[in-house]
Amino acid sequence: MPQVISALDKFRGTATSGEASDAVARAADRAGLTTECIGVSDGGEGFLDALGGANRSSPVDRVGAQRVATPWRLDGDTAFIEMSQVDGLTAVGGAERNDALAATSRATGSLIGAVLGHGVGRVVVGLGGSASTDGGLGCVEVLTADPRLRGIELVGACDVMVPFASALEFAEQKGATPAERRLLAGRLERVAQIYEADFDIDIRQLPGSGAAGGLGGGLAALGGSLTPGFDLVAEELALRHRIAGAETVVTGEGWLDRHSFEGKAVGGILSICASLEVPAVVVVGGADPDGADRAEAQGAVVLSLVELYGPERARSHTLECIESAVAIALAP
Repeated sequence: MPQVISALDKFRGTATSGEASDAVARAADRAGLTTECIGVSDGGEGFLDALGGANRSSPVDRVGAQRVATPWRLDGDTAFIEMSQVDGLTAVGGAERNDALAATSRATGSLIGAVLGHGVGRVVVGLGGSASTDGGLGCVEVLTADPRLRGIELVGACDVMVPFASALEFAEQKGATPAERRLLAGRLERVAQIYEADFDIDIRQLPGSGAAGGLGGGLAALGGSLTPGFDLVAEELALRHRIAGAETVVTGEGWLDRHSFEGKAVGGILSICASLEVPAVVVVGGADPDGADRAEAQGAVVLSLVELYGPERARSHTLECIESAVAIALAP
């Protein structure tokens, strides 16, 4: 059995989940320890990679772009898609290039429609990293009249299990100004009213409905169920069983805060480690006091790259910093 499990989420903008885990593996090797790298995701970026990678693609029209072949995964009769691939903040070039008011979830609806043509019985949509705060209305408008959706099990794998209006909390990260946030707040309430009138469902307090700019609420309006994305990935990967055999687990992400414990990968991994009494190390780009306190309360050691190496080096040489910090933490 490996002595160290390396299971990190992405460091958005600086390192992928796989790159970060490889840096941990190099650190463990320096300490003379064996490592198993496990890609994890909470439903956002890296969802497909964590499940084994894409093995299909379908052409989809994206906002501001020509039709693009978009990857997805087929396992048996289940299709796994990652909404961040088509309607994600990374896909549009980041917050500075995003139009927070114009961004929609329409391309996700188109991708769901495309995979329905492959005779699937279940569609799992990874929700996270969205560019939009449209409450999922764009996706719903694309799929409402699609008869192929009947009889299909639709599942939203949510990166955060927050209620519908909480989608607004992430709008600033998507480039929304204070004035645009006020407009988006009114839009979300109108969308909730539309879903209640047209689909006879009040999604306002539904856990997960605020994920991906409210796309979770849109999937629920279409008859879908919502589940924590990390839990779904952990079950697919038999993560608890694999962690149980390790001496130490190293996890991490770009920023640690209270949202890290509301369905995201790092919080989920720390919960498993605490229940199994397996020591955990959390390496992060940075952390707010609440996030660090929550991790330490579960017995984890928190390594903040910003505190250890300064903000400039932590961002420009992220992988080197991860390797250096973890090597020190794992040293005999």
